[in-house]
Amino acid sequence: MQTDSHPTIDGERVTIRPIRITDTAMEADFIRRLSPQTKHYRFLGGVKELSAAQVSQLCDVDGRHSMAFVATIHRDGRETEIGVSRYAPNSHSDVREIAVTVADEWQHKGLGTKLMEQLIQSARSNGVKRLYSIELSDNAAMRALAADLKMNVERDPNDPHQTIYSLRL
Repeated sequence: MQTDSHPTIDGERVTIRPIRITDTAMEADFIRRLSPQTKHYRFLGGVKELSAAQVSQLCDVDGRHSMAFVATIHRDGRETEIGVSRYAPNSHSDVREIAVTVADEWQHKGLGTKLMEQLIQSARSNGVKRLYSIELSDNAAMRALAADLKMNVERDPNDPHQTIYSLRL
């Protein structure tokens, strides 16, 4: 069972918890509020908005093969998403592809690291042996996060504009 954590970031109490299928409206709003550059890095291209089905799929995790953690704050009496980390299965049973996205105003404050620490802990407890992410090579925030997490870094042999980050657990 995953538990919530409550770090303080920039003097504000943040809740990091597993995503729920009922979070679709909050997730859609989060994606909508991301800057064009952050969306570009997250979706490796020009995505303005996701369909309702795509957002629903992002919120539908089984907790073992797929997992996602959201970081939220309470503003104006409602829960607001400020970040998300996730892993999804690939063709190997003990390997997962990861993604982490932090709202623009919360970047460079350690939230991505906190989200990834939760994700790594979940992956380990579910028998995952390796996590990886394919990112655009000019994504400086991901490069810094990967360095903080001591991830392996290599150029994508199939695309010189992409970098593959990986972490053995």
